[in-house]
Amino acid sequence: QVQLVESGGGSVQAGGSLRLSCAASAYTGTFTCMGWFRQAPGKEREAVASMNTVRGTTVYADSVKGRFTLAQDNAKNSVYLQMNSLKPEETDLYYCAAGTRCPVTLVSPLPRAAFGYWGQGTQVTVSS
Repeated sequence: QVQLVESGGGSVQAGGSLRLSCAASAYTGTFTCMGWFRQAPGKEREAVASMNTVRGTTVYADSVKGRFTLAQDNAKNSVYLQMNSLKPEETDLYYCAAGTRCPVTLVSPLPRAAFGYWGQGTQVTVSS
C-alpha cells in the first residue's frame, strides 16, 4: 500500500525555520506531482506549494513566496519543504500530497483534487 511519510514538524519561534520532508513508500512508479498543503482546525485545507517533478517546476501560494522552498530530495518520490521566516499564523497541520497526472505548466498551487495520495500530516507550531 502506498504511503506518504512526513517528518520534520515541530515547534519554532516566529522568524525561525523548519524543514519538512516527505517520502513515498511502496510505489514503484513516479509521482509527477508533489506538493504541500496546510490546514488549521475548522478551516479549509490550503495549498502551499506544488511541483511538477518531471519538469522540476514549482509554484507557491502568494503568502509563502520568497520564504518557502519546495525541492526534490535525493530519493525518488521524495521532496522537502524548507520554511523560513515562519509566522505564528502559519501554525497548522501540514500535509504532503502526491499525484500521477500533473499539468505541464503550473501557474498556481494545484487544488486537492489533483492529488490522489496524502500523508497523515505533521504539526508545525510557531510561537510569537
